[in-house]
Amino acid sequence: MSTKDVTPKTLLEVVIHFADERTAWEYMRNRRWPNGVSCPRCECDRVHLIESRMIWRCNGCRKQFSVKVGTIFEDSPIKLSKWIPAMWLIANAKNGISSYELHRALGVTQKTAWFMLHRIRLAMQQESFEKMGGKNGVEVEVDETFIGANARNIHQDVREAKGIKQGSQGHRSVVLGMIERDGSVRTFHVEDRRANSLVPLLKKHIHPDSWLYTDSNPAYVMLPDWFRHEMVDHAVEYVNGRVSTNCMENYWSLLKRTIRGTYVSVEPFHLHRYLDEQAFRFNERKGTDASRFKTLASQVSGKRLTYKKLTGKEEAIGY
Repeated sequence: MSTKDVTPKTLLEVVIHFADERTAWEYMRNRRWPNGVSCPRCECDRVHLIESRMIWRCNGCRKQFSVKVGTIFEDSPIKLSKWIPAMWLIANAKNGISSYELHRALGVTQKTAWFMLHRIRLAMQQESFEKMGGKNGVEVEVDETFIGANARNIHQDVREAKGIKQGSQGHRSVVLGMIERDGSVRTFHVEDRRANSLVPLLKKHIHPDSWLYTDSNPAYVMLPDWFRHEMVDHAVEYVNGRVSTNCMENYWSLLKRTIRGTYVSVEPFHLHRYLDEQAFRFNERKGTDASRFKTLASQVSGKRLTYKKLTGKEEAIGY
């Protein structure tokens, strides 16, 4: 393995190692094309490198492309020597990193740092066609939580202006979570806590042979028709033998500590991106800082987020 493909183990090593733009370029090239460079447009492998500009020309479609094309870095004037430390920071900061902190660390504007972080969150999105549970009696916990300020903590003038009633939850975002015990987690921003919003997602993402544990939300009453389902009534108890949602509750505490402590307030329009960020770190928790960074660096391809899509000025496709 080339020394250019070595992954540093600490932030200090990352900054020093990738300070050279050529080193950063070679590292991302090897992460993206481990079996040889191919054109991101036509997938032709008959390409030749223009060394002076560090770009390739495809002999198939005759187009030129760089290591950034077709990735979260596309059309970004920011050098890879700054992108890579940013990826390391967000992948390994347990409670996330704010755009203001990143802008001070990298010497970019806060607006640029905010855009960079959202692009990296897109790369953190881990989609899988494999359903959770279903093997060797795997147990899956399901729960929902609210994200947003409690009505009692909102100033009376603001409550009156927005029509928020004391004790109301309607102004808060609902997040559905499912977690394999000692395994991975998946979270989704949903419209409400009703069966029509929750059950289709459970059927899509959880294997029917799984042991499914939930609380006593009436939306889960029909789950025994599809799963081996048991519930615990939190008005009576929190644990009944192996039936509990404590693993999911633990994950909610990690998520809310990140949102409240680092990001303070999250717009519902962007909430799913922050959910992807936290889920990535949790699912990679058994790895090292270096392994989490390598995983993230290998997921930058095929994902692009423009500023217009991010700010809602252009309809987003897919993500």
